[in-house]
Amino acid sequence: MLTFIGLGLYDERSITVEGRDALRDADRAFAEFYTSKLIGTTVEDLSAHHGLDIEVRDRAGTEQDPTPILDAAEEEDVVFLTAGDTMISTTHVDLRLRAVERDIETRVIHGVTAQSAASGLTGLQNYRFGKAVTLPFPYAHGGDDVPKSVVDSIEANLERGLHTLVYLDIKAHRDEYMTASTAAEMFADGWEDRLAVVVARAGSPEPLVAADRFSALAEREFGDPLHMLVIPGDLHHVEAEALETLGGCPSELLDPL
Repeated sequence: MLTFIGLGLYDERSITVEGRDALRDADRAFAEFYTSKLIGTTVEDLSAHHGLDIEVRDRAGTEQDPTPILDAAEEEDVVFLTAGDTMISTTHVDLRLRAVERDIETRVIHGVTAQSAASGLTGLQNYRFGKAVTLPFPYAHGGDDVPKSVVDSIEANLERGLHTLVYLDIKAHRDEYMTASTAAEMFADGWEDRLAVVVARAGSPEPLVAADRFSALAEREFGDPLHMLVIPGDLHHVEAEALETLGGCPSELLDPL
């Protein structure tokens, strides 16, 4: 058996009860944290909390050389762990398909996602979000601006009145996390007065939501990672009220339908 488990958003307690039980019953556990990680805990604390050693795989060890994971799952009850939900922002469909090809039974135990948390914390309605995008560090794409592909996706959403969730780049292997203020500064070059919403530390005991112009957000500090941005499209009057009440949005920026 190979079970994919989403660990949720923050620490060793963010996992669902179903996921916790599956993890504690497993013979062996693998994990990857190269696309995201649980900021509120460590691998050592996660292992101790659940009573099972966790072998962390890097990107190559997960995507290019999954044989050790699959070999183990042929003989034992194996779990594969990721932050958030294992099949949403980080998708391991390929690993699951490889397991199926080897007649290994698989299942998925979902975890809380950044996408659902962004909607819930901001008050923006989930069904009004369009395509999500990821904003890379400038050095990662060879420029110092927002990539055209990101801008095009956001503009396509805005034309349809839809909100855009912007994941901010992380390099977990060296503890480098793009901040919301850095991202806002990048977007402010061209969208200075556009409304945006910062979501920081979703899933933690003290998440933060802040709504304002990109230019204003670029001047603020939002504390520890992880950070996300939401660029709202057309606002229902309840969404507008939520941004003002929950995110401190200046009323002059709100133009609800």
